[in-house]
Order: sequence, then structure tokens, then C-alpha cells
Amino acid sequence: MAQNQNNQAASDDFPTAQDVLRDVDLSGRTAIVTGASSGVGTAIASALAGAGAEVMLAVRNVEAGERVAAEIAAAGAAVRPQVAAVDLLSMASVRAFAAGWGDRPLDLLINNAGLMGPPLTRTEDGFESQMAVNYFAPFLLSELLLPNLARRKGRVVIVSSGSHQFSELRLDDLSYERRDYEKFEAYGHAKLCANLLAVEYSRRHAGSGVTMNAVTPGGVATNLGRHVTFEDAVRLGWVNEDGTLPQGRMKTLEEGAASPVWTAVAPELEGRGGLYIEDCAIASLWSSALPPGWGVTAASLDGDAARLLWDVAEPLIR
Repeated sequence: MAQNQNNQAASDDFPTAQDVLRDVDLSGRTAIVTGASSGVGTAIASALAGAGAEVMLAVRNVEAGERVAAEIAAAGAAVRPQVAAVDLLSMASVRAFAAGWGDRPLDLLINNAGLMGPPLTRTEDGFESQMAVNYFAPFLLSELLLPNLARRKGRVVIVSSGSHQFSELRLDDLSYERRDYEKFEAYGHAKLCANLLAVEYSRRHAGSGVTMNAVTPGGVATNLGRHVTFEDAVRLGWVNEDGTLPQGRMKTLEEGAASPVWTAVAPELEGRGGLYIEDCAIASLWSSALPPGWGVTAASLDGDAARLLWDVAEPLIR
């Protein structure tokens, strides 16, 4: 299981990241992809490198990252990806990674790494772990690398999920210290916060030319779902009791990478931020006419909520 399995088109005809990048030359452009040692992150990194970009794999497991870099190079990438360690459960690690990047310009920052449905765990910084990985760490990394991105009027992509629809913003309790913890509600809450981060980051940094957009890859089978049991998936409506999918099919890794890559390179998104992307297009606003998991909620695009969330969260990562 990964992301939201209902959040996919009824058709089985999904584009791949390679389809998106056909005839696109990224030579001379730099990209960082977090969580690129497995899953959709490997497919994003492979596609970008295949199109000529110089890619940094920002990973928790450096050994696994090196294996992926070697595979990408063997597949014909013009430049072998670099690998660097970052643990998104630690803000100190995020700071160290950004410092290691130095003053190099940056075209694309793909905040792909995610965490879904673990038991309640708090990080060394006091954050609930899903909020740390899905929201606080991308927030900090995107802020620290803003000067690098501004040199190229770069784009930031933050991977979200249709699960954002199943939570309401709680500014008074971002890390579940005052309320009961339900792991999938917490996942949705972190992704809702990620969507709002894209809105406010783009507003605040509009003068720099840097934008951030949120994107859902759709339903992809990856180790993101390692904390999800079959019973969980049935209860959430992600699979039927007989193991079949409610609609459509799971996407391949390359298909799951298509929307994040499209968000990173699509000419029609030039200078546009604060959007939510699904299936290589700006998502429709969710209404009762759409199934759960499709589209984007109005709460995800609320500029006032985005400003308030920033004001509460930014001091926590300062």
C-alpha cells in the first residue's frame, strides 16, 4: 500500500515519468530527491538523471542509495547521481545535509520521502514522527535551500496524498500532545499541513521566483505501506475484502513518479505555486460528486490557514 489507492483515474492508461520527460533536456540542471533509495523516489531520480539532470539522492540509508545511484548510472544516465545522508526524523540532520550542499545553485527540490501509519513516536525534536517526516523536515529543508533555489528560480515539489481529505487542521496540537493519536488521521493531518506549506511558501517567496506545489503520486505499492495491515486497508476502503481494488489498478513506480516529475518540469506551472497536482494536472476541488481521495479540499488551499500554520510551525524549526 502507498499513498491513497482511490486517488487514481478510472482508466488504466497512466503516463510514466519517462513519458513526461520525452524530448525534455535537463542537462546542466541540479535536483535533490529525498527518499530516493526506494519506491517512487528511485523512479523520480532515475527519470531526472535520464533526462540529463545532476541528481543528489538524499537518503537515510546511504548504502542503499549508492546501489540506486549505481543502477541509474548503469541504465545510461549522463551523470551518476550523488548520494548524501539525511534523516528526516532529525532537524539537526536536515541542517547538516543543507550545509553540505553549500552554495551550489539548485533547480529542483523534490521532497518525496514520507512516513505513513507508524505507532505514536516522538522525535528528538519533540515532533510526532509523521509530522516530522512529511511536514517539518521538508519545511526546514526548503527554507534552508531557498538561497540556492533562488539563484535558478527553482521549483520545490512536496509529495502529498489524497488522505489529506480525512483530517482537519489542528494548530493547537500539531504533535498529538492533547488528543488521541490515530495513525491514519495523523498521516492525513501531516499531508494537509504539507499542502498548506506549498501555499504559504509560494506566497512568501514569490519575489524570489521560487515556487512550491504539492502532488499526489496516486496508488503505488511501496514500502511506505509497511505499517499498513490488510485489515487497515479494508477498513480504509483501499482494498475490498477479497483483496481486489475498489477501482482501477495500482500504479507502477514509473507511473507514480509521473506526477511529481510533471510538477517539477511542466511549462504551464512556470511561476505558479501553492497548487495541488494529481494525474499530471492541477487537481479539481473536491466535492461530493467526487469519490473520497480524489481532488483537493478547499481547506488545503486556504491562504489564511496556511499563514497561521506557518506562524505556529516556523518557530519550532528555527
